[in-house]
Amino acid sequence: MKPLILDSSMTNMGGVFYPTGHVFALFPDEDCARQAAAALQAAGHTGDIAYAGPELILQDIVRTLGTADAPLPSVGAEGDMVRRIADLAGKGHHGLLIKMGDKDEPETLSNAIAPEGAVTAFYYRTFIIEDLVTPPAEDGPQSVVVGTHAAAQ
Repeated sequence: MKPLILDSSMTNMGGVFYPTGHVFALFPDEDCARQAAAALQAAGHTGDIAYAGPELILQDIVRTLGTADAPLPSVGAEGDMVRRIADLAGKGHHGLLIKMGDKDEPETLSNAIAPEGAVTAFYYRTFIIEDLVTPPAEDGPQSVVVGTHAAAQ
């Protein structure tokens, strides 16, 4: 596991966090995140895994909202995802950015990280963001797949 270093390949054209081909998962503490990384390796996941503490998430990922966080409606849900990430990081949650390989299955990934305490995991695909972990009941019902663009994959 390496430290997360945010670069332009992890943002959309508007500069908002959107790491296409990756899953960004959040955990209550660093130990849970590290155990999830080990569980992924044990499950045969071979993609890169990067760790981000709450401070880094708030400083680097949340700042990508910038002026995109305008109160006007937008076509995408990227801002909503970043706000959810910001809320959890503000409560001390730690993150893993997981590169998905061609042969990696989202279900296998979610089965490996959910038991390790994942509270959410967003799979950033080309035109959708898929929530791989069922949110806690207190958040209320939420859609499993969130469309982020007018086109479908």
